[in-house]
Amino acid sequence: MNRFEGKVVIVTGAGSGIGAGTARRFLQEGAFVVLNGRREHKLRETLVGFDAAKALVHPGDVSDEAYVKRLVEDTVTRFGKLDVLVNNAGFAIFGPFEQITTEVWRKTMATDLDGVFFGAREALPHLLKTKGSIINLTSTSGLGGDWGMSAYNAAKGGVTNFTRALALEYGSRGVRINAVAPSFTSTEATAGLEMGKAATADFLDRVPIGRAATPDEIAGVIAFLASDDAIFVNGAILSVDGGVHASNGQPNFLKHFVQGKFE
Repeated sequence: MNRFEGKVVIVTGAGSGIGAGTARRFLQEGAFVVLNGRREHKLRETLVGFDAAKALVHPGDVSDEAYVKRLVEDTVTRFGKLDVLVNNAGFAIFGPFEQITTEVWRKTMATDLDGVFFGAREALPHLLKTKGSIINLTSTSGLGGDWGMSAYNAAKGGVTNFTRALALEYGSRGVRINAVAPSFTSTEATAGLEMGKAATADFLDRVPIGRAATPDEIAGVIAFLASDDAIFVNGAILSVDGGVHASNGQPNFLKHFVQGKFE
């Protein structure tokens, strides 16, 4: 399947996890892909097995306004246009609110929210020409609160409503803007959490499918939203969470219901 043959795609945070899976998915489907991330060697690892002529490795930090401008300019210079922007790069830290420093707060906002703003602003003039699309990575944490993730919740909540606002402004102009909201996905970013068996068990207890997602599974949904199969999808915040948001938040009472009564 080559839905993106001849299309030009930027994927931020493409050195690992969801970003790496997404970059590979677009390459598999025929796109020219620009891979952004802070670690060049990780970006080159993502590219292993693919035609380097169809890719541009572009290391840099999306919280740097001047860098993002250069990223988009270099993409158009190299490939002549831009069809899809995937704003995936992100930063998260766990901990109680009283331990969040100003530095951590600002780093979270700069990467998770400012980076999305910079990317959209620089990409949209080019996407208007190609009638392209933007897919932002929000999170289940952008749809509700978490214990110990207040900065991340604030940033991803911003991404969620920023996506909706842009979709209102640009849908009639031919550019679709959507977001994907994953829950627990097995990546480098969650490795610390996964090392704690109790924390992992608590997390998976809230996922009806019963396991973490893989980066490739999230990448498939991103590719769908970027494709013509989703041509009438605009302003959607698509939960890819194994059913987490099917719950109203109450406990799983069935675990305590045995032989017709509660234990």
